[in-house]
Parts: sequence; structure tokens; C-alpha cells
Amino acid sequence: MREYYIASVSWGKDSLYMLLRLMEEGVPLNEVAFYDTGMEFQAIYDIRNKVLPMLAERGIKYTEFHTKRPFLYDMLEKPVNGKNGLHLGYSWCGGCARWGTAGKQQVLDANAKKYADSGYTVFQYVGIAADEPKRIERLPPQKIAPLAIWGVAEAECLQGCYDRGFEWKESGFRLYDLLDRVSCWCCANKNLKELRNIYVHLPEYWERLKEIQRHTDRPMKGPGKSVLDLETRFAAEIAREEENKQLTLFT
Repeated sequence: MREYYIASVSWGKDSLYMLLRLMEEGVPLNEVAFYDTGMEFQAIYDIRNKVLPMLAERGIKYTEFHTKRPFLYDMLEKPVNGKNGLHLGYSWCGGCARWGTAGKQQVLDANAKKYADSGYTVFQYVGIAADEPKRIERLPPQKIAPLAIWGVAEAECLQGCYDRGFEWKESGFRLYDLLDRVSCWCCANKNLKELRNIYVHLPEYWERLKEIQRHTDRPMKGPGKSVLDLETRFAAEIAREEENKQLTLFT
């Protein structure tokens, strides 16, 4: 029986730590697959570029997939037949409308099926940590979660990456010090803490979020919480905090 092993990576902390451990321990690994939305933080591409020579040195195939159409076209311009009729674009990706994630999974699964159709028994390594039991329970038999098998939680993945010199740095900050997850910078699943940190520390990405918001009627975080609304809110919060600091100095 011929077996083929593929590691699906996003170059975030969990999938990267998984990949590094697979290579360190000599676990069977034929291919690494990455689906690039084109909307990743620059640090993600920097991490990728740092690892690619390690894959080449070990003779591990690297495959990178890209969206058929520009991400922003599907987000803002593609004609879509929705419940309320025809509209343009799927708008923000996140929550119940994870259209980008669905497209990514379809492509990665199709890549695995290509080898299965050629007579291989294919296994896909996925970066799901030990402290994500619900995700682990939903995995089909051909998908393996090495992190869960090793008993490695998300926090351990991050520290393990840091220990090996991978830090996801941008604008002088480690992204995981600002964000819970270094997913696409335009992901609507980002919470308000993360969005405020982008506003304060990563202004170039904040400007891009504002530009997207100007081209879609759907507020990023729901009614009254468009990117433009949040900018007003964050600016007011910061001003109040600064005022309180000043008052404290004189009391």
C-alpha cells in the first residue's frame, strides 16, 4: 500500500509548530500545502520564506495554492444571489459567512484527492492543538492532528515557535502579542481587542480595513460597529485613558 502524507499549513503558530516537530522527529512527510488568500500579514510570508529552504533540504515538496480570482473581487464585486436578491460581493469573511475558509478547504482537499485517485492512501496532517477537542472530534479518519497526539496546547505551540526563532514580527511588534490569531488581516472574526491593537500599532492594515469598509454596506462587527465606527470609538477610548492618566498625575 502506497501512502502519501501532506501537512496543511497556514504559517500560523499551530501549523508551523506542527511542521517543525514533524521534521525534527522524522515523521513521514511528502508534501507541505499552503493556500494563500493574498490577504495574509506580511509576517506570514516572512515565516514561509524562512521555512522553504528547510523543506528543500529535506526533499519535501512544497505546493502553494492561490485564489482563482482576487480575494477582494469575491469580497466586494462578484455578483451574488442572496436571500434578498442579487448583490455584489460576499462582504466580510467570518462568523457564519466563512466563504474564504470554505474555498481554502475545498482546494486543499482536492489536492489530497488527486493523490488518492492515483492509488495512494493519503493522510493530511492538520494543525489542531490538544486544547481544541471539538475540532478534533470532527476530523475524518484521513486527517491527523499530531499536536493532539503529542498533547501540545496552543500556548505551547507559540512558545515552541518562539524558542526556534519564529516570531511573526511587524512594525517592531510580535503579532501574537497583539492578536489572538494571526489569520487574514481582514478576518471579521477578530475581536475588538485585536482590532484596537491593529488601529494603534498596525496603522497600515487599519487603513486597508477602512478602505474595504467604504466599499461594503455590511459593518465589519455588526450594527454600529463598522470599521469607521470603531475608529471613532477607539480614538475616544484612548483620549479618555490619556486624560485619566493626566488626572492621576495631579492627584
